[in-house]
Amino acid sequence: MTNTFIFAGGALLLLAVTLLLLLSPFRRRKEATEARADFSRKQLNAAIYRDELAELERDRAEGSLSQADHDQARAELQRRLLEDSADEAITAAPASSRKVPLVITLALPIGAALLYLTLGNPAALNPAPVEKQFTQSDIDKMVSALAAKLEKEPDNLKGWAMLARSFKALGRIPEALRAFERAGSLVESDPNLLLSHADTLASSVGGFDAKVNALIDKALKLDPTNAQGLWMRGTAAFENKRYDKAAADWETLLAQLEPGSEDARIVMANIDEARQKGGLGPSKKMSQIVGAGDTAPNTPTAVANAFVKGRVELAQGLASKLAAGDMLMVVARPADGSRMPLAVLRVPAKGLPLAFTLDDSLSMSPDRHLSQFPEVVIEARVSKSGQAMPQPGDLFGPAQTVKLGASDIVLKIDQVRQ
Repeated sequence: MTNTFIFAGGALLLLAVTLLLLLSPFRRRKEATEARADFSRKQLNAAIYRDELAELERDRAEGSLSQADHDQARAELQRRLLEDSADEAITAAPASSRKVPLVITLALPIGAALLYLTLGNPAALNPAPVEKQFTQSDIDKMVSALAAKLEKEPDNLKGWAMLARSFKALGRIPEALRAFERAGSLVESDPNLLLSHADTLASSVGGFDAKVNALIDKALKLDPTNAQGLWMRGTAAFENKRYDKAAADWETLLAQLEPGSEDARIVMANIDEARQKGGLGPSKKMSQIVGAGDTAPNTPTAVANAFVKGRVELAQGLASKLAAGDMLMVVARPADGSRMPLAVLRVPAKGLPLAFTLDDSLSMSPDRHLSQFPEVVIEARVSKSGQAMPQPGDLFGPAQTVKLGASDIVLKIDQVRQ
């Protein structure tokens, strides 16, 4: 039984009880009126009968009425009395007294319904169902059930592709790679699936090998402007010290991003680093990306102890989510709210916990150094893809604002990006 039916039943019961209490005085008044009317009619009939009977007796005594006529008149009088007694008593109540109960009977339920619709909340009778919160165990069971189902459907390529991505998100890399292989021709024709396959394979081998690069190239042949593909190919080129190729891919990616956005600033910082290391000079895109709030101070001040030192720790419950090829990134940004990185440390995440030092040698731009900012915000993130831009599945922890020269910082990674 729904909440609506329960509410309606209760409301009707209350309405019936209320009407019974309100109308009972009118019923008692009607019965009393009928009783009084009936009693008055009987009294009147009896009085008339006695008067006429007494008159007959006087006429007979005076001799003006014979015995035969007396008997006939008496019989006629008795007959009329019997007929009057058989008639209906006065039972009808006045019209005005009948209207009041009728008005109450109709007005009360209609008024109550209108009042509830105006002031009440009918939608609350059937609240939206609470969405079930799935646990990690529930998700693992669903993915395992899908895998068992697909073993009986080897030609379900879409299902295998979905399973591959599910395994990848769960960090089950070997199973994800097998599922990508089973998806076959569907992966070969979809640039996003090719890149997901390449990303998974890079996590497995710990970097960008020939097979990973081949998958990335094939994806960009299908979609030359694919943002993830450009980022991954640029990253592969950077790691191979092909800084000109890295800068070229990242500048193509930069043209697709919203100027001044966080993603654009991260990509711009990587372009500057590639150009600096490759001796290519500063990027012409700098003026299009850096906002007024992201420029360095007009009068930079050298600060003693131009470094921050500390330790990155991983929450115990997340240790199982680390995979080969995961990269740890420790990033320092100005404390003034700018998202432009000042210094970034990239190392394999397999070494956690890890002691770190950020200084000017890790600067992301030749015009912006850690030593120019007395206070910085630092954060740590484990990238599953090796990309600078945060991705679902990355591990991270809360950022901290520290003073330059701090050496006892503890960054704890305890969350998973959804």
